[in-house]
Amino acid sequence: MTQPQGLSDRLRNLRGLRKSEGEYCVRETFMLPVNAARLKARQILDEHPCDGYTTIVENWRQLPDDQIEFTIRWLTED
Repeated sequence: MTQPQGLSDRLRNLRGLRKSEGEYCVRETFMLPVNAARLKARQILDEHPCDGYTTIVENWRQLPDDQIEFTIRWLTED
């Protein structure tokens, strides 16, 4: 029997790379303490202003153990 957490991890990985309406989307999820999460998100946004790519921070949420979980999504057009 599949555990709920295992199922959600597999579904997240399957959604990591998909094509929709002419765009490719790649996602990466992080779980870090609050200050480290802020620094990591800022670092990624500053380092990836590449031509043809859009970087988005999404699903920012605080977990019960004071960790922050967030997803970085990179979009590129064909």
